[in-house]
Amino acid sequence: MPGPLEGVKVVELGLWVAGPSAAAMLGDWGASVIKLEPPRGDPFRGLFASLMGSPVSLNPPFELDNRGKRSVALDLEKEEARDIAFRLIGEADVFLTNMRPRVVQEFGLDYHSLHERFPRLVYGQVTGYGPDTEARDTAAYDIGAFWSQAGVGMSLTAPGADIPQQRGGMGDHMTGQMTAGAICAALYSRERTGHGQRVSVPLVRVGVYMVGWDAMLALRLGVPVLPYDRYHAVNPIIDCYKSGDGRWFWLLLLQADRHWGDLCRAIGREGLMQDERFKNIEVRRINAPALVEELDKVFATRTMAEWAEAFAASDVWWAPVNSVNEVVHDPIVHAAGAFVDVPGPDGGVKKAVATPADFSGTPWQPRSVPPELGQHTEEVLLELGYDWDGIVALKENGAIP
Repeated sequence: MPGPLEGVKVVELGLWVAGPSAAAMLGDWGASVIKLEPPRGDPFRGLFASLMGSPVSLNPPFELDNRGKRSVALDLEKEEARDIAFRLIGEADVFLTNMRPRVVQEFGLDYHSLHERFPRLVYGQVTGYGPDTEARDTAAYDIGAFWSQAGVGMSLTAPGADIPQQRGGMGDHMTGQMTAGAICAALYSRERTGHGQRVSVPLVRVGVYMVGWDAMLALRLGVPVLPYDRYHAVNPIIDCYKSGDGRWFWLLLLQADRHWGDLCRAIGREGLMQDERFKNIEVRRINAPALVEELDKVFATRTMAEWAEAFAASDVWWAPVNSVNEVVHDPIVHAAGAFVDVPGPDGGVKKAVATPADFSGTPWQPRSVPPELGQHTEEVLLELGYDWDGIVALKENGAIP
């Protein structure tokens, strides 16, 4: 199905995840995306070789962030290759890149150069620290700018513990989502004004926004927000607990006094409501370790399935803490549309993670699995008006592999 962005043309000059994930999302929503790659390809294609030192035939993360695109391989060091890029961009609505600013400037693909030539172009730019700052060319995977420098990792570190590893692509995907949405806003603006503009999304800003509550407290009140363990939760009934069969779950009783009685009745411990240590939210916070110990003992007496029935009967809000392997088999997650069938080249389909938004009037569907490196180079050149003699000449001078 076409999706809401049918007819929008995107040219992506991206590596790894943050930029390509935004382009993939636009592609899922119906845009036509051409991925420009160097002759050796996006290094993301060799993810597992980079991590483990050996090639692996499958690369599911690359599939998620590059499905539905057409790949054109160009050596942008060559003038002829840059001419191809300019022609493609001239026909596009969006140019999207997460290359370092100095690199795109060397190729003449920086915002100011392209805006002068193509004033209606929406220019999407993902950087680590902003395109006009002193740190604009600083190398910045998401684990650097987003997880480390923006404070996300530290804010999730329990007292005395080592800083946890970020899950792969976490900050990149948040940045990609922000970039895709911002590009749509710029396209809407262009419909009203007739002018394109630059959309700039730094990884570090996305990280700060993610911990925005903590950052606002630090800005306004100078209050350091320190991580805490489950025994020292500000509200012990919005906390995680383990059932008798070893399954973790999270209580979601944010409005503590509203839900306290419901919880006590659900677990058969009405007497806790009269306990002086726990009678209101203030003393529950002071006595959080004691309350967590009490609830640990109670929750260890039944399986999670049994607690699910008890919680449902008393309208106690909760959620299971799933492993990713459990997530991909969870019927509730599937019913929410978290997975989608992607058409394969053999006529079959592959199950994949879905873009997290649906449109009632313009439903979307991924076009295809990711392209092979340079799979569409000749096809796209023919569409641009090159003949076979011209394509052979481009191969001979190294502009295309």
